[in-house]
Amino acid sequence: MTNMYRALTVAAAVMSLTGAASAHELVFTTQMSGPAESPPNASAGTGTSTVTFDLDLSTMRVQAVFSGLTGNVSAAHIHAPTAAAGLGTAGVATPTPTFPSFPLGNTFGTYDQTFDLTLASSYNAGFITASGGTVAQAMNRLIFAFSDGKAYLNIHSSLFPGGEIRGFYVPAPGAVVAFAAAGLVASRRRRA
Repeated sequence: MTNMYRALTVAAAVMSLTGAASAHELVFTTQMSGPAESPPNASAGTGTSTVTFDLDLSTMRVQAVFSGLTGNVSAAHIHAPTAAAGLGTAGVATPTPTFPSFPLGNTFGTYDQTFDLTLASSYNAGFITASGGTVAQAMNRLIFAFSDGKAYLNIHSSLFPGGEIRGFYVPAPGAVVAFAAAGLVASRRRRA
């Protein structure tokens, strides 16, 4: 366990005893672009996304807005975890071949979907297997990938089948309490 996780676990424990932590949500955001792709491209397309994990309900809400793509959207999903924060590529963690109801065939769009993280259908089957074989392990691995800066949203298009725009998720401004909650989840996971 890293020093950061130790500090956050302690902070979470103190906050839970004092009642200072009232939210059990983790919120992450990203800005997507062609230059952020791997390999980088010159697409003028841009996008933003927010992912909110509700630790009480075991859900993940994915919100995205994108525009200016060169090609038409062919797929979109979250990849995790990369070997290093903010770098590299990883396998698909969420449903394949694309998010359910994602606006395919367009160069712009919006998306807002909540996933029940207790259901296998919220993940790529290969991600569950790579996570240890259970949905609970996949949920933990996904949350830790976000917390470690090793998860990204990728929007694929007809002109860039490997991905036209992408962005790595980072904690939303003011997400200090959220990371404390993540430390508490980590603490509970180690005891189980």
